[in-house]
Amino acid sequence: MIGTLNRLVDLVERDTAGDLDVAAWARSLGTTEHHLRRMFSSLAGMPLSEYVRRRRMTLAAADVVRGERDLLGIAVRHGYGSTEAFARAFRAVHGAGPSEVRRTGGPLRAQPRLSFQLTVRGADPMDVRVVDRPAFRLVGHAARVPLVHEGANPRIAAHVAAIPAAEHQRLKALSGTEPRGLLSVSDDLDPDRAEGTELTHLHGVAVQAGASVPGDLDVLEVPAGTWAVFRSSGPHPAALQETWAATATEWFPSNPWRLRPGPEVVAVLERADDFSTATCELWLPVEPA
Repeated sequence: MIGTLNRLVDLVERDTAGDLDVAAWARSLGTTEHHLRRMFSSLAGMPLSEYVRRRRMTLAAADVVRGERDLLGIAVRHGYGSTEAFARAFRAVHGAGPSEVRRTGGPLRAQPRLSFQLTVRGADPMDVRVVDRPAFRLVGHAARVPLVHEGANPRIAAHVAAIPAAEHQRLKALSGTEPRGLLSVSDDLDPDRAEGTELTHLHGVAVQAGASVPGDLDVLEVPAGTWAVFRSSGPHPAALQETWAATATEWFPSNPWRLRPGPEVVAVLERADDFSTATCELWLPVEPA
């Protein structure tokens, strides 16, 4: 995976003015767009689209400062059809327009070219199992919420708190297959996992594919497939979020699996009364790399 990401950076450098055709890049690298975007954003700390934008504007700034072309020529060279669109994108990155930078030489905010390197990690083994599951259904109460990378998600907390206690018990009674118990489901995530982008959060349970469910519940149909199941234990949600991050930084780069599209599911196995600590299972849909 490290080599794949470095080859991706090479492709970005060769075509900073072209369209962001991540699907074509993924095919040329022998992987999928879904997995490539997730691994890049997890390891680089920014979405691929944001990195491309920053690199494009870094190279454009060098052209602006050198003054060898007019601004329209620079805009076209870097993939913009007008000086207005180019100026907006330029200002969003550098905090000043290209005309101002040409006069004063700055300010400029350069994005260095990324280089992914292997770091020796993994002294603590990850608790993971890989299981094949037939199709099943996720049923419960869904809401659109923003993605939060660290700490509690207040929108999810408010959504769950608004569900009456009796409804939690009704959902538990419906649970009929793995993953067992009340579940926290993330679906329809932004491909780059950018913080603040919206996802569908479902608080509910898993039932068998043919099971009937009350008509007032939201339903996600999950096709048959393979899942990597990671166990985390400790302060909540920090331990779970650390495990989620480690799947990208440690497990996927060293195992012959990649992410496939599908919901990401958290099952809480044990927890303190105040939810300060918890033991959880993180279910991620995978396929052979």
